[in-house]
Amino acid sequence: MANHKSALKRVRQTETRNERNRYQHKTTRNAVRKLRGTTDRKAAEALLPEVSAMLDKLAKRSVIHKNKAANLKSSLATHVNKLK
Repeated sequence: MANHKSALKRVRQTETRNERNRYQHKTTRNAVRKLRGTTDRKAAEALLPEVSAMLDKLAKRSVIHKNKAANLKSSLATHVNKLK
């Protein structure tokens, strides 16, 4: 276990950040799943900007890689464009 006050604080901070990152990542994955399962074009077009913003936020915070975010956004945009 850590011996210094600063090290103990870092442990607390890391746990807090891990929980927040895990929650945001899971929420984003569920939103992506929901968007992929949508067959209504208007609903998908309304959901796409929200999901894109979530992916950008995860990439900015290095929870996911920026290229992964770009690939997901691209595939989701393609999915929405194919809907009738």
